[in-house]
Amino acid sequence: MASNLEIFPSPPTSPVAPAEPAASPEAAAILQVAERLHAMNPDWVVFFREVLGVEGIVRRSFRTAAELTHFECSPQYARIREMLDDLRSRQRDRPASRESQRVVTVRMPRSLHESLKAEAEGMRVSINTLCISKLLKLLDEEERKDLATGRGEDAQAG
Repeated sequence: MASNLEIFPSPPTSPVAPAEPAASPEAAAILQVAERLHAMNPDWVVFFREVLGVEGIVRRSFRTAAELTHFECSPQYARIREMLDDLRSRQRDRPASRESQRVVTVRMPRSLHESLKAEAEGMRVSINTLCISKLLKLLDEEERKDLATGRGEDAQAG
């Protein structure tokens, strides 16, 4: 299967001014690519891989942590996350993606596991589905601001 990236042109690769990510031409170009891909109604995993994945258009365009963090605070990024959520909600009626999967073992206190289990049961989803949803969620606004200003680095190091 050909990569969807062949269908869409790459955005300009000029440096991004960290102070104004929302106004950057790169952010606008990425959003256009994401909107075209979303309109094709791909599997959410394909959308994630091509747009937000390690080799996706976002990481190819914003190569430094600072550039990426500023983009993640932009309205364009918020819209991309909405598109991802939309595709994930549509997939419930479709078979699972053919992309290979990986397993991550997470050690957690029993009380946290029981809490996740109860939450998943209440939502009528598996713990796996709930955890993937939580991993894909946006950081709240304050955490993103802290990361953008470098104040969140101490918390991440611990």
